Amino acid sequence: MADTRSQGRAIRPASLCVEEEGRILLMLDMPGVTREGLDIQIEDNELTVTGRRAAQRVEGTYLVKERLDGNFEAAYTVDDTIDAHKIEASLDNGVLTVTLHIKEAVKPRRIPVKSG
Repeated sequence: MADTRSQGRAIRPASLCVEEEGRILLMLDMPGVTREGLDIQIEDNELTVTGRRAAQRVEGTYLVKERLDGNFEAAYTVDDTIDAHKIEASLDNGVLTVTLHIKEAVKPRRIPVKSG
């Protein structure tokens, strides 16, 4: 799975991608983002996650401001080994997890050896 885009001023969520037990887990940090603030689509082998992180306004003079707010986008190339109809997504504690299931025909399998 390859990252395909990086937009100039868009926030780029930190991500982690792991393969385990016939699936790929793509985890993106989304602090302060709600489910309603997310849009996830797959088209032509490209998985796109877009949305908006709202700003938290605090009165006073900022001494340090490292929190980013605004629109974000992340796009990934998904090859033909992924079953596009079984992609799932969940948001828990500020982490978006997108689960991509590997097609059964592509998964390695052990072939038993029978005796004579």
